[in-house]
Amino acid sequence: MNNIWIIAQAGEGDAIISEPITSSDSDTETMTSTDAGNGAPLQKEATKTPNMFTYLLPVVMIVMVFLMFRAPQKQKKERKKLEQSLEKNDRILTIGGIYGTIVDIKDDEVTLKVDESNNTKIKVTRSAIGRNVSKD
Repeated sequence: MNNIWIIAQAGEGDAIISEPITSSDSDTETMTSTDAGNGAPLQKEATKTPNMFTYLLPVVMIVMVFLMFRAPQKQKKERKKLEQSLEKNDRILTIGGIYGTIVDIKDDEVTLKVDESNNTKIKVTRSAIGRNVSKD
């Protein structure tokens, strides 16, 4: 509050004494009396000066929400594109760190050959494939 005025209620023959008190807040409050003679209650008027933070908060919130929802959607699209672009004989890396070559692809199941000498094969889901090494 910038200024606070203290107003003393006077009797019928007394004078009204008022003195300002300064403060460092951004609000300004003024206390006024409508009728000092008959003991009417004081009215409180408040005026607030808007600061820049009040105007920037909604803009910042919109940007934050946009960034929070956009990044996962972009990753989801890239993931779906990777899973649909898998082909036979592609060299891939699973999310578990296993390198292999795609031998067979069914609906959600991919068969990988992980060892050439023993002809070892494993079956994983499409979502277990981390990246396509042959296309990188």
